[in-house]
Amino acid sequence: MIKPVLTALALSSLCLIAAGCASSPNLDESVTDIGANAELKSVLFGDRSHDYGDIDITIFEGRLLLTGTMKSEEGRRKLIENAWRAKGVDQVIDEIIVGDGTSLGQGFEDTRIDTTLRTRLIADGDVKAGNFKTSVSKGVVYLLGVTRSQRQLDAAIDIARSIGGVEKVVSYIVVAPL
Repeated sequence: MIKPVLTALALSSLCLIAAGCASSPNLDESVTDIGANAELKSVLFGDRSHDYGDIDITIFEGRLLLTGTMKSEEGRRKLIENAWRAKGVDQVIDEIIVGDGTSLGQGFEDTRIDTTLRTRLIADGDVKAGNFKTSVSKGVVYLLGVTRSQRQLDAAIDIARSIGGVEKVVSYIVVAPL
């Protein structure tokens, strides 16, 4: 019984690693995104005035998506202010909810949804998974990235909607044909 579970976990881990390595079609933009992500996390870690523990930072080609919850409007504003300070950030997309943090059970459910979504995007022949980054917060799936066709965008949204537990799908995908 434990061997199939370990095999499934190993396959899921490989899929997540592959998705992470293929996070941007342009190497320079990937390096810039990694730098902006690290810089913002460093700023947030150093800011002890607010609890940023329930915040997800997703960046793709200079577009920064903030999801999760903050306990106060002041904390949300400070987070956005800090986000704009990170080098390489061209756009900040604010999807922060002011309120109670995510429960442990919902956090596990969001992780399951995110892992399932990433695995299905990688496995799907119509979708180029490296064009998308995902974030899940309280059952809401956020898609960030760029694609070459409306068909790929529609397929990614359909995949996300088909996963049990998904309340809503919000797309920040740009369609940029060649």
